[in-house]
Amino acid sequence: MMDWIASPEVWISFATLTILEIVLGIDNIIFVAILAERVKEESRAKARRVGLTIAISVRVLLLFSIVWVMGLTETLFVLLDHAVSGRDLILIGGGIFLLFKSTRELHHKLEGEGHDPDSTRTAASFTSVIIQIALLDVVFSLDSVITAVGVADHLPVMVAAVLIAGLFMVVSADRVSGFVRAHPTVKVLALSFLLLIGMSLVAEGMGQHIPKAYIYFAMSFSVFVEMINIRAGSSREPVHTRGATPEDTGDPEST
Repeated sequence: MMDWIASPEVWISFATLTILEIVLGIDNIIFVAILAERVKEESRAKARRVGLTIAISVRVLLLFSIVWVMGLTETLFVLLDHAVSGRDLILIGGGIFLLFKSTRELHHKLEGEGHDPDSTRTAASFTSVIIQIALLDVVFSLDSVITAVGVADHLPVMVAAVLIAGLFMVVSADRVSGFVRAHPTVKVLALSFLLLIGMSLVAEGMGQHIPKAYIYFAMSFSVFVEMINIRAGSSREPVHTRGATPEDTGDPEST
């Protein structure tokens, strides 16, 4: 009855699915990490944990509702020669929401923080942040579950892969959040990634498939370039500041 556990194909699909789920969870980690920054500092770690717990729970619940999930791919109506399904509507709605949130956060990052960093807008309601995370988790989870159904044939394999990927998300969330907070340019880059992902969700919902490999390659290359910039900046820091006198720095106000 459980002979499939010893099958090499099952373990290969399990390993493949786990890697795919971790990759698909990256955008979820970025979104949760950035949105959690909107609450008070003492509540940010809790917001990340609650948000990621919701993400994992939604994925598992959707896996146990595979019949309903796959039913979302059935055509509801045809618009401009495109057969629109329930999944398409969810992807379009989620993509528009992500575009809105990313644009708003970018505007706040570039225009708002410099004027009043301690404003009430910065400290958003914990509940409102969790609700926003939960709403978009449904979109991310839907993509994740459909990927799981396409890769593995056994529900326990899918659940195990999702749980392992979820554990990776929880463990790495604090580090990702701390790194993003320590490097403002990385936060702008991360928000740009979310804009790209939002655009791809809308395109996917409209029948224009964009291979995920292209998106993640662009993200990886941008992160690689940014890491070089950060490394170069940190290596130049001591040269300009350590033991420098006003005459060395060329500061006209100090001469």
